[in-house]
Amino acid sequence: MAVNHIHDPRAATRRFFALVAIAFPLIIIAGFGRTYYLKPFFDAPPITSMLVHFHGLLMTLWIVLFAVQVYFISSRRIKLHQKLGIFGVVLGLLIIPTGLLTAVAAAKYGSPSTPAGFDPKAFMAVPFFDMVVFAPLLAGIVYYRKQPANHKRLVLVTILNFVPPALGRMQFSLAQSLGPVFFLGVPDLIAIIFLVVDTWQNKKLNKVFLAGVILLIASHPIRLIVAGTDTWLAFANWITG
Repeated sequence: MAVNHIHDPRAATRRFFALVAIAFPLIIIAGFGRTYYLKPFFDAPPITSMLVHFHGLLMTLWIVLFAVQVYFISSRRIKLHQKLGIFGVVLGLLIIPTGLLTAVAAAKYGSPSTPAGFDPKAFMAVPFFDMVVFAPLLAGIVYYRKQPANHKRLVLVTILNFVPPALGRMQFSLAQSLGPVFFLGVPDLIAIIFLVVDTWQNKKLNKVFLAGVILLIASHPIRLIVAGTDTWLAFANWITG
């Protein structure tokens, strides 16, 4: 007897988020493993700043939180998901100032994360804007918390927003030679693919998702342009002074 399989976009979305929940930590470990998570096994510079460790802890918690929240949704533990979401808001509010302070410290004291050939104070625009973009995304996540379709897609954009720092630390020739084109361009390409596939699967364009993707992609060339201006360098000199 023939069985008709009905396409269920919600099931496909759950599988997709489960895949992202696995892939995202792997990308972070691949990028930060040599200089942070697996540092004892590599000849990496020591981390002497507690600020960096605190920022690393918060970002690690964000990764773990994302994976746990995906699990709660997939197992239909909605109440636990909602309660843990309160912790997520607090965590996000802590990430923003510590991320900004870490970017300033890297520009002031130097950091192995700064690509070769870049002025650290000019490059500060890249991690600085990570937080500038994250702030409205976090606000949107809270605002749309009772609209799952919008809420989860903005969460996905925040994940893509935090991928470039890991990609920029990867030690293979393509990543090193392309620099910002690689670590900013790859998340942009992934965001576009996600948006197209999501629209195709659901037969509808999610406008909130589109707005988040536009914000993410537009921020990448903007931060590189801003980084080379006299105004930014004056600001960087002032804030690191």
